Amino acid sequence: MRMISAAAGFAAIVAAGCATMGGQEYRATATLEPTKGNETAGSVTFVQSGDKVFVSADVRGLKPNQEHGFHVHEKGDCSSGDGMSAGGHFNPDAVTHGHVQPGDKGHAGDMPNLNADPAGNAKVTFEMGKMTVADGKFSIVGKGLIVHRDPDDYKSQPVGNAGPRLACAVIKAA
Repeated sequence: MRMISAAAGFAAIVAAGCATMGGQEYRATATLEPTKGNETAGSVTFVQSGDKVFVSADVRGLKPNQEHGFHVHEKGDCSSGDGMSAGGHFNPDAVTHGHVQPGDKGHAGDMPNLNADPAGNAKVTFEMGKMTVADGKFSIVGKGLIVHRDPDDYKSQPVGNAGPRLACAVIKAA
């Protein structure tokens, strides 16, 4: 995972969106809706270019000036009201939870924490290498997307001690 500036990230997503793999674009979107009793919501775009997925998130209703866990979960199901129906982290290789740094063996669904600004908003763009938007074992299409109340500590098993689920979405092919 590599963090990139918002301007560079937007340019990368536009360029990636123009790229094709086998004549087909690989894009997905997710609309985050608050879990019961919460206000967190937003939109996330995933664009695959080669073996990288560029993620662009715009999330609001977070605790100001705080970090929040942000993960792809195994089930595309937000029906429970608390986000628990999305299951655990997306982990097709059954490895331990970890950091999203290169060389780490964390889950395919492990992503960097969201950092909320003083107004409780987080706008971020980053790239991931352990997931795909295209079909296959590592595809995130049809999976859940969760924003947590607390930061992921990247070490506690199995999910980083990120706390309750503030928002849930189903990732859909675009």
